[in-house]
Amino acid sequence: MPTISHAPPRADGRGPLDLREVTIVCDRVPHAEGSCLITQGRTQVLVTASVEARVPPFLQRTGLGWVTAEYGMLPRATHERSPREAARGKQTGRTVEIQRLIGRALRGVVDRSLLADRTITLDCDVLVADAGTRCASVTGAYVALALACASLTKARDVRANPLREAVAAISLGVAGGRILLDLDYSEDSTADVDLNVVGTSSGRFVEIQGTAEREPFDEEQLRRLLAAGRKGLTALFAAQRAALTGRIPDEWLETLKLAAPAQAAAKKSRSALARRGGSSRRA
Repeated sequence: MPTISHAPPRADGRGPLDLREVTIVCDRVPHAEGSCLITQGRTQVLVTASVEARVPPFLQRTGLGWVTAEYGMLPRATHERSPREAARGKQTGRTVEIQRLIGRALRGVVDRSLLADRTITLDCDVLVADAGTRCASVTGAYVALALACASLTKARDVRANPLREAVAAISLGVAGGRILLDLDYSEDSTADVDLNVVGTSSGRFVEIQGTAEREPFDEEQLRRLLAAGRKGLTALFAAQRAALTGRIPDEWLETLKLAAPAQAAAKKSRSALARRGGSSRRA
Protein backbone atom coordinates (compact mmCIF):
# COMPACT_ATOMS: atom_id res chain seq x y z
CA MET A 1 0.00 0.00 0.00
CA PRO A 2 1.51 3.41 -0.91
CA THR A 3 2.24 5.69 1.99
CA ILE A 4 -0.15 8.53 2.56
CA SER A 5 2.61 11.13 2.59
CA HIS A 6 3.61 10.33 -1.02
CA ALA A 7 0.12 9.75 -2.40
CA PRO A 8 -0.93 11.89 -5.37
CA PRO A 9 -3.62 14.54 -4.83
CA ARG A 10 -7.26 13.65 -5.38
CA ALA A 11 -9.30 14.85 -8.34
CA ASP A 12 -10.26 18.07 -6.53
CA GLY A 13 -6.68 18.70 -5.40
CA ARG A 14 -7.12 17.57 -1.80
CA GLY A 15 -4.68 15.36 0.02
CA PRO A 16 -5.91 11.93 1.14
CA LEU A 17 -6.72 13.14 4.67
CA ASP A 18 -8.04 16.59 3.77
CA LEU A 19 -11.70 17.47 4.28
CA ARG A 20 -13.73 19.30 1.73
CA GLU A 21 -14.38 22.93 2.64
CA VAL A 22 -16.93 23.04 5.48
CA THR A 23 -19.15 26.01 6.29
CA ILE A 24 -22.02 26.18 8.78
CA VAL A 25 -24.33 29.20 8.56
CA CYS A 26 -26.74 29.56 11.49
CA ASP A 27 -30.27 30.94 11.68
CA ARG A 28 -31.23 30.19 8.08
CA VAL A 29 -34.88 29.59 9.03
CA PRO A 30 -36.27 32.41 11.21
CA HIS A 31 -39.31 30.52 12.52
CA ALA A 32 -37.34 27.57 13.93
CA GLU A 33 -35.88 27.43 17.44
CA GLY A 34 -32.58 26.49 15.82
CA SER A 35 -31.40 26.16 12.24
CA CYS A 36 -28.32 26.05 10.04
CA LEU A 37 -27.16 25.36 6.52
CA ILE A 38 -24.12 23.09 6.43
CA THR A 39 -22.08 22.92 3.24
CA GLN A 40 -19.37 20.29 2.83
CA GLY A 41 -17.87 20.45 -0.62
CA ARG A 42 -20.88 20.42 -2.93
CA THR A 43 -23.10 18.67 -0.39
CA GLN A 44 -25.61 21.02 1.26
CA VAL A 45 -28.05 20.18 4.05
CA LEU A 46 -30.56 22.55 5.64
CA VAL A 47 -31.31 21.62 9.26
CA THR A 48 -34.07 22.99 11.48
CA ALA A 49 -34.78 22.25 15.15
CA SER A 50 -38.39 22.42 16.32
CA VAL A 51 -39.44 22.25 19.98
CA GLU A 52 -42.81 20.83 21.04
CA ALA A 53 -44.26 20.50 24.55
CA ARG A 54 -45.03 16.81 24.21
CA VAL A 55 -43.28 13.45 24.07
CA PRO A 56 -44.05 10.07 22.46
CA PRO A 57 -46.51 7.87 24.41
CA PHE A 58 -43.77 5.59 25.72
CA LEU A 59 -42.15 8.55 27.51
CA GLN A 60 -45.26 10.05 29.07
CA ARG A 61 -45.08 10.44 32.87
CA THR A 62 -41.35 9.68 32.86
CA GLY A 63 -40.17 13.28 33.07
CA LEU A 64 -37.81 12.68 30.15
CA GLY A 65 -37.64 14.62 26.93
CA TRP A 66 -37.02 13.25 23.45
CA VAL A 67 -34.74 14.10 20.54
CA THR A 68 -35.53 12.71 17.11
CA ALA A 69 -34.77 13.43 13.47
CA GLU A 70 -36.29 13.30 10.02
CA TYR A 71 -34.24 13.17 6.81
CA GLY A 72 -35.12 13.76 3.21
CA MET A 73 -33.65 14.72 -0.14
CA LEU A 74 -35.08 17.25 -2.55
CA PRO A 75 -36.01 15.70 -5.91
CA ARG A 76 -33.04 17.30 -7.72
CA ALA A 77 -30.50 16.96 -4.94
CA THR A 78 -28.90 14.31 -7.16
CA HIS A 79 -27.99 14.16 -10.85
CA GLU A 80 -31.40 12.82 -11.82
CA ARG A 81 -34.77 13.66 -10.31
CA SER A 82 -35.95 11.34 -7.56
CA PRO A 83 -39.72 11.29 -6.85
CA ARG A 84 -40.73 12.75 -3.51
CA GLU A 85 -41.25 10.02 -0.94
CA ALA A 86 -44.51 11.69 0.09
CA ALA A 87 -45.79 11.14 -3.46
CA ARG A 88 -44.90 7.46 -3.23
CA GLY A 89 -46.60 7.23 0.15
CA LYS A 90 -43.68 5.47 1.81
CA GLN A 91 -40.17 6.27 2.98
CA THR A 92 -37.34 4.19 1.58
CA GLY A 93 -35.35 1.92 3.85
CA ARG A 94 -32.33 4.19 3.33
CA THR A 95 -34.23 7.25 4.57
CA VAL A 96 -35.49 5.45 7.68
CA GLU A 97 -32.00 4.12 8.47
CA ILE A 98 -30.38 7.56 8.11
CA GLN A 99 -32.88 9.44 10.24
CA ARG A 100 -32.58 6.83 12.96
CA LEU A 101 -28.81 7.26 12.85
CA ILE A 102 -29.12 11.03 13.26
CA GLY A 103 -31.52 10.64 16.18
CA ARG A 104 -29.25 8.13 17.94
CA ALA A 105 -26.23 10.37 17.46
CA LEU A 106 -27.94 13.36 19.07
CA ARG A 107 -29.55 11.45 21.92
CA GLY A 108 -26.13 10.09 22.80
CA VAL A 109 -24.97 13.54 23.96
CA VAL A 110 -28.19 14.87 25.55
CA ASP A 111 -29.35 14.71 29.17
CA ARG A 112 -33.00 14.15 28.38
CA SER A 113 -34.05 14.58 32.00
CA LEU A 114 -33.40 18.32 31.54
CA LEU A 115 -35.71 18.57 28.53
CA ALA A 116 -38.69 17.83 30.79
CA ASP A 117 -41.46 16.45 28.58
CA ARG A 118 -40.34 18.25 25.43
CA THR A 119 -39.52 16.87 22.01
CA ILE A 120 -36.90 18.44 19.77
CA THR A 121 -37.18 17.31 16.15
CA LEU A 122 -34.29 17.88 13.76
CA ASP A 123 -35.41 18.07 10.14
CA CYS A 124 -32.50 17.44 7.77
CA ASP A 125 -33.29 18.34 4.16
CA VAL A 126 -30.61 17.62 1.57
CA LEU A 127 -30.48 20.43 -0.99
CA VAL A 128 -27.48 19.09 -2.93
CA ALA A 129 -26.05 15.58 -2.57
CA ASP A 130 -22.42 14.84 -3.40
CA ALA A 131 -21.92 12.01 -0.87
CA GLY A 132 -21.63 12.30 2.89
CA THR A 133 -25.19 13.58 3.36
CA ARG A 134 -25.85 11.52 6.50
CA CYS A 135 -22.60 12.68 8.07
CA ALA A 136 -23.22 16.34 7.20
CA SER A 137 -26.74 15.94 8.63
CA VAL A 138 -25.39 14.74 11.98
CA THR A 139 -22.82 17.56 12.17
CA GLY A 140 -25.32 20.24 11.19
CA ALA A 141 -28.12 18.81 13.34
CA TYR A 142 -25.95 19.18 16.42
CA VAL A 143 -25.51 22.89 15.71
CA ALA A 144 -29.26 23.39 15.25
CA LEU A 145 -29.90 21.39 18.43
CA ALA A 146 -27.45 23.53 20.42
CA LEU A 147 -29.15 26.69 19.20
CA ALA A 148 -32.56 25.32 20.22
CA CYS A 149 -31.27 24.35 23.67
CA ALA A 150 -29.77 27.80 24.13
CA SER A 151 -33.14 29.31 23.21
CA LEU A 152 -34.88 27.12 25.80
CA THR A 153 -32.48 28.07 28.57
CA LYS A 154 -32.68 31.77 27.70
CA ALA A 155 -36.48 31.56 27.99
CA ARG A 156 -36.04 29.66 31.29
CA ASP A 157 -38.01 26.73 29.87
CA VAL A 158 -35.01 24.52 30.63
CA ARG A 159 -33.06 25.09 33.84
CA ALA A 160 -29.61 24.05 32.60
CA ASN A 161 -27.67 23.08 29.49
CA PRO A 162 -28.94 19.61 28.45
CA LEU A 163 -25.98 18.98 26.13
CA ARG A 164 -23.16 16.95 27.66
CA GLU A 165 -20.74 17.25 24.73
CA ALA A 166 -20.69 17.68 20.96
CA VAL A 167 -21.19 15.08 18.24
CA ALA A 168 -20.24 15.04 14.55
CA ALA A 169 -19.81 12.50 11.76
CA ILE A 170 -17.34 11.92 8.94
CA SER A 171 -17.09 9.53 6.00
CA LEU A 172 -13.97 7.64 4.97
CA GLY A 173 -13.01 5.05 2.44
CA VAL A 174 -10.27 2.92 0.99
CA ALA A 175 -9.71 3.49 -2.72
CA GLY A 176 -6.71 2.64 -4.85
CA GLY A 177 -5.00 1.13 -1.81
CA ARG A 178 -5.10 4.32 0.28
CA ILE A 179 -7.32 5.80 2.94
CA LEU A 180 -9.37 8.84 1.91
CA LEU A 181 -11.19 11.20 4.26
CA ASP A 182 -14.53 12.87 3.46
CA LEU A 183 -15.42 11.15 0.19
CA ASP A 184 -17.23 12.90 -2.65
CA TYR A 185 -19.60 10.99 -4.91
CA SER A 186 -16.99 9.92 -7.47
CA GLU A 187 -14.85 8.43 -4.68
CA ASP A 188 -17.72 6.97 -2.68
CA SER A 189 -19.14 5.15 -5.70
CA THR A 190 -15.84 3.39 -6.48
CA ALA A 191 -14.32 2.84 -3.01
CA ASP A 192 -13.30 -0.64 -1.89
CA VAL A 193 -14.34 0.19 1.70
CA ASP A 194 -16.88 2.70 3.01
CA LEU A 195 -16.85 3.84 6.64
CA ASN A 196 -18.98 6.37 8.50
CA VAL A 197 -17.76 7.41 11.94
CA VAL A 198 -20.00 9.23 14.43
CA GLY A 199 -17.94 10.50 17.35
CA THR A 200 -18.17 12.84 20.33
CA SER A 201 -15.92 15.71 21.33
CA SER A 202 -14.59 13.70 24.28
CA GLY A 203 -13.18 11.12 21.85
CA ARG A 204 -15.87 8.45 22.17
CA PHE A 205 -17.87 6.82 19.40
CA VAL A 206 -21.64 6.76 18.98
CA GLU A 207 -21.67 4.61 15.85
CA ILE A 208 -19.28 3.12 13.31
CA GLN A 209 -20.70 1.89 10.01
CA GLY A 210 -18.20 -0.01 7.89
CA THR A 211 -18.68 -2.01 4.70
CA ALA A 212 -16.32 -3.70 2.28
CA GLU A 213 -17.84 -2.94 -1.11
CA ARG A 214 -15.17 -4.89 -2.96
CA GLU A 215 -12.02 -5.97 -1.12
CA PRO A 216 -12.46 -6.89 2.59
CA PHE A 217 -10.43 -4.87 5.08
CA ASP A 218 -8.36 -6.07 8.02
CA GLU A 219 -7.96 -4.89 11.60
CA GLU A 220 -4.93 -2.76 10.79
CA GLN A 221 -6.85 -0.92 8.06
CA LEU A 222 -9.71 -0.37 10.50
CA ARG A 223 -7.30 1.09 13.05
CA ARG A 224 -5.91 3.48 10.44
CA LEU A 225 -9.40 4.40 9.26
CA LEU A 226 -10.48 5.28 12.80
CA ALA A 227 -7.34 7.36 13.33
CA ALA A 228 -8.10 9.28 10.13
CA GLY A 229 -11.70 9.62 11.25
CA ARG A 230 -10.61 11.27 14.50
CA LYS A 231 -8.65 13.82 12.46
CA GLY A 232 -11.75 14.65 10.46
CA LEU A 233 -13.95 14.89 13.55
CA THR A 234 -11.53 17.34 15.18
CA ALA A 235 -11.88 19.65 12.18
CA LEU A 236 -15.67 19.37 12.28
CA PHE A 237 -15.80 20.21 15.99
CA ALA A 238 -13.78 23.35 15.20
CA ALA A 239 -16.34 24.26 12.50
CA GLN A 240 -19.18 23.72 14.97
CA ARG A 241 -17.46 25.95 17.50
CA ALA A 242 -16.96 28.70 14.93
CA ALA A 243 -20.65 28.55 14.02
CA LEU A 244 -21.88 28.57 17.62
CA THR A 245 -19.52 31.18 19.07
CA GLY A 246 -21.56 34.20 20.12
CA ARG A 247 -24.84 32.28 19.73
CA ILE A 248 -24.68 30.04 22.79
CA PRO A 249 -23.24 30.91 26.23
CA ASP A 250 -19.44 31.00 26.20
CA GLU A 251 -19.22 28.53 29.08
CA TRP A 252 -21.13 25.99 27.01
CA LEU A 253 -18.30 25.89 24.47
CA GLU A 254 -15.96 24.61 27.18
CA THR A 255 -18.51 22.28 28.78
CA LEU A 256 -19.21 20.74 25.38
CA LYS A 257 -15.47 20.23 24.87
CA LEU A 258 -15.56 22.53 21.86
CA ALA A 259 -12.46 24.44 22.92
CA ALA A 260 -10.46 25.71 19.97
CA PRO A 261 -7.32 23.62 19.29
CA ALA A 262 -4.98 26.53 20.10
CA GLN A 263 -6.79 27.20 23.37
CA ALA A 264 -6.74 23.53 24.30
CA ALA A 265 -3.01 23.31 23.60
CA ALA A 266 -2.35 26.46 25.65
CA LYS A 267 -4.34 25.09 28.58
CA LYS A 268 -2.45 21.81 28.43
CA SER A 269 0.86 23.68 28.37
CA ARG A 270 -0.15 25.86 31.33
CA SER A 271 -1.25 22.80 33.30
CA ALA A 272 2.07 21.07 32.66
CA LEU A 273 3.98 24.18 33.75
CA ALA A 274 1.85 24.49 36.88
CA ARG A 275 2.65 20.89 37.85
CA ARG A 276 6.35 21.73 37.48
CA GLY A 277 5.92 24.95 39.43
CA GLY A 278 6.76 27.09 36.39
CA SER A 279 5.01 29.88 34.57
CA SER A 280 3.41 30.03 31.13
CA ARG A 281 4.74 33.56 30.60
CA ARG A 282 8.05 34.22 28.94
CA ALA A 283 10.71 35.96 31.04
